[in-house]
Amino acid sequence: MLWLNGRLVAAAEARIDPADRGFLLGDGLFETMRAVDGRIPLLARHLARLRAGAGTLGLPVPLGNAALADAATALLRATGLRDAALRLTLTRGPGPRGLLPPAELTPTLLLAAFSLPSPPPPARAAIVAVTRRNEHSPLSRLKSLGYLDNLLAVRAVREVGADEAILLNTAGRLACAATANLFLIEGDTLLTPPPAEGVLPGITRAIVIEQAARLGVRCLETALPPERLRRADGAFLTSSLVGVRALVAVDGEAVAGAAPHPLAQDLQAAWQAHGCES
Repeated sequence: MLWLNGRLVAAAEARIDPADRGFLLGDGLFETMRAVDGRIPLLARHLARLRAGAGTLGLPVPLGNAALADAATALLRATGLRDAALRLTLTRGPGPRGLLPPAELTPTLLLAAFSLPSPPPPARAAIVAVTRRNEHSPLSRLKSLGYLDNLLAVRAVREVGADEAILLNTAGRLACAATANLFLIEGDTLLTPPPAEGVLPGITRAIVIEQAARLGVRCLETALPPERLRRADGAFLTSSLVGVRALVAVDGEAVAGAAPHPLAQDLQAAWQAHGCES
């Protein structure tokens, strides 16, 4: 069961126009959200990011936040899922051949719900050379539909036995993981690359920064060379579905003894207490 353009439809009956610009050009945005016990604790933050990205692209969002919240609730009820991963996809809708959009837009809005995956083990990552984050592009700070760089990165690290990819930017500095934001721990300080380094401003990333301040932990957004990761006292990844995931190895070498850092565990507990876990 899906929610598509204002109504619930069976997945087998759902239809996206073959001329949809999201399908043809990647002209759109998406948000992946965590539902807990039938509610979406961080929905307002996800919709705020969606609207900000849509503003950058000149892409109208055809429904208000209340209507989108109702659609998500209706989909969860229809699927019978209480704890779920929800994906909201927005495209510019169908248009003529070519890059320029039509004068009159009919955006496509799609909501899909999936069972939450089991919590993953601590991450073992590799720094990839096959692609880079382009910090000069505004798209690096949007959750846009074009994810082929991320796909190439994940494929590359799976070939060397890692389960997550660390991407550098065009200057050779740390940016993020293929599906998560990156944090380092040095002493009693958190470090994370800022959005200007080609980083998506993640929802859980923002919560971790807020919760670190409440715990009295200093957090700096700063440019980071790869060597800082290898000699860090700890590291972790953040994403909306997993929360805080310890990073224990990079390029086959242990990060700080390959044990999850206690601060990462504290921040995961703070993320759960913030309402992201039932």
